Amino acid sequence: MSEDKKKDSNGDTPSDFLKDLEKKVKIDKSKKMNNEGERSEGEPPKNLKDNEPPKGQRFDFSFIMIVSLLLFILAVIFFMNPTNDMPQTSVSYSDFVKGVNEGKIKSVDIVNNEKIVFVIDNIKRMTDIPYTDNNLLQLLLSHDVEVNARTERDSLWKQLLISSIPWIIIFLVFYFFIYRATRSGKGGLGDGFSFGRSRAKQVTKEMATQRFKDVQGCDEAKQELDEVVSFLKSPKKYTDIGAQIPKGVLLVGPPGNGKTLLAKAVSGEAGVPFFFVSGSDFVEMFVGVGASRVRDLFNMARKSTPCIVFVDEIDAVGRTRGVGYGGGNDEREQTLNQLLVELDGFDSQRGMIVLAATNRADVLDKALLRPGRFDRQVYVGLPDLRGRRNILEVHSKKVKLAKGIDLDRVARATPGFSGADLANLINEAALISARNNKKVVGMDELDEARDKILMGPQRSSMLLDEAEKEMTAYHEAGHALLALLLKHTKSLHKVTIIPRGGALGVTSFLPDDGKHTYSKTQLTEEIMVTFGGRAAEEIIYNEVSTGASNDIKVATKIARSMVMQFGMSGLGMVAYTSKPPYLVEHDGNDEGYSEEFSKEIDKEVSKMLNGLYEKTVKLLKDNKDKLEILAKELVDKETLDVEDVYVLLDMKKERKQKIKRS
Repeated sequence: MSEDKKKDSNGDTPSDFLKDLEKKVKIDKSKKMNNEGERSEGEPPKNLKDNEPPKGQRFDFSFIMIVSLLLFILAVIFFMNPTNDMPQTSVSYSDFVKGVNEGKIKSVDIVNNEKIVFVIDNIKRMTDIPYTDNNLLQLLLSHDVEVNARTERDSLWKQLLISSIPWIIIFLVFYFFIYRATRSGKGGLGDGFSFGRSRAKQVTKEMATQRFKDVQGCDEAKQELDEVVSFLKSPKKYTDIGAQIPKGVLLVGPPGNGKTLLAKAVSGEAGVPFFFVSGSDFVEMFVGVGASRVRDLFNMARKSTPCIVFVDEIDAVGRTRGVGYGGGNDEREQTLNQLLVELDGFDSQRGMIVLAATNRADVLDKALLRPGRFDRQVYVGLPDLRGRRNILEVHSKKVKLAKGIDLDRVARATPGFSGADLANLINEAALISARNNKKVVGMDELDEARDKILMGPQRSSMLLDEAEKEMTAYHEAGHALLALLLKHTKSLHKVTIIPRGGALGVTSFLPDDGKHTYSKTQLTEEIMVTFGGRAAEEIIYNEVSTGASNDIKVATKIARSMVMQFGMSGLGMVAYTSKPPYLVEHDGNDEGYSEEFSKEIDKEVSKMLNGLYEKTVKLLKDNKDKLEILAKELVDKETLDVEDVYVLLDMKKERKQKIKRS
């Protein structure tokens, strides 16, 4: 046949048609592949792991296995318990006897001496033998009934299968929960009974975004840690000269001052992985688990060197050994022993540095603090004025502040605040603004947030009668007036008779910025200010109330410290300090002094407090006119700032001194 005859009406040959069709199929297939995974022909699907089925086609094969096994057991039970040969109709025993007497029953089968199978009217029937009928056999034989007796027993396999079903179910349930826990990877039994696996969270160098500029208020601590960062960045500079970087650095200081943030910032500055774990994560009720977790933690860290291991609240596991109750088998002590071994065992040249944080360095074991372990302590204290200003600036970036906000003023009004307190102040101010339907945070909200932190939240719904309101005003006026009359007390901040927290009224003071030591005069005047409320009630009403209970408790605590710790009494230069609870001996004696000295201490404390209270009453009586002016103004306005008090009492000279001190 010629080529012309093979052509179709369009002029194409069959071979050309097949080629075009093949090209079209390839193009359609390529488009489909590109639409599904944005990939060309022959490329594997993107965003899928190797040998992983696409989403929606993944099956829980463990669940399928369990269901299949259960169906198999049910099928075996069904087929091993045939019902084809069993009677289909049951009759009463009296009907059976009647059928025998009437001659309708020709033969019977007595099965297991419990039931009778017979045929009547061409229907197989069955009846149970309700009692032992001694005349049954005689009755059947007298009517020429053929009697067959047989015993039916389950097969051995069926008995074994039925008896093992409960154990199989228990095993399947146990396996199901263990399998789910293993796949969850969220602790507990995850990763196959991993009780001894470390709970540390690893932060890669890409995830470590904290820097030193994000941590304010602790410049000295950052300078100490700069050396650690330098070693992690270029360890060869130190190892070539033979220097060894400290293996462990302990961050010590009050809570909320940025110890954890500093550790993260070191990791971010150095660009190394960061392992974070809490001291309480090591201790479990199972003996040996904590030590196993310590080993696993350091094994993980060795694989990622150079790196930082950070143990937060290390006092949970690092307390002094051999004191209190519990011996060498104590789980916490075993964990500490393993931690000491690991700190002594790894090579500092490899670039693994352990950072730890605590606010109770005094309770740590001495072996933990010796050179070669945590031999460097970095103190992270409360921020100063400039530090508070920088911290407020960092946290205020997250909220919308009104124009003209003076953060320097807020910093000056918050001495003694930690970094966490300042962050809470900014957040509380934002919450107050949102409650008042404001779009920005103003100075009024910042002041209210500061007062809430210092004095507690307002209880506006709590109503006081006039008599109680007036007594509260005199009580708070006594505190405030003494703070102005005495020269060595804390600076007065605000006085209010609006109930806040658990108090009916509050007189708040600002601690002196940068104050670390206190003289005997300062402490005695502090006690007098504390007694001011009770003394004012006695002067005005010739009566006292329960409102001074907390004042007496605070004054007693200060006086007892002066007598027992500071040597500021007639008992001499001896420290009568009670033993801490964790150092109590097994005999239960927690006092570091005898009973005779205990009586002397009580007498000295009582003598000191009573004498200071008499001085307080005398000072307020000499200034009773000012006390009444201040109390009446409090009844009218309910809240007075320190500036209002100075103007009200016309204390210009004292006002200038106080402003300088605050």
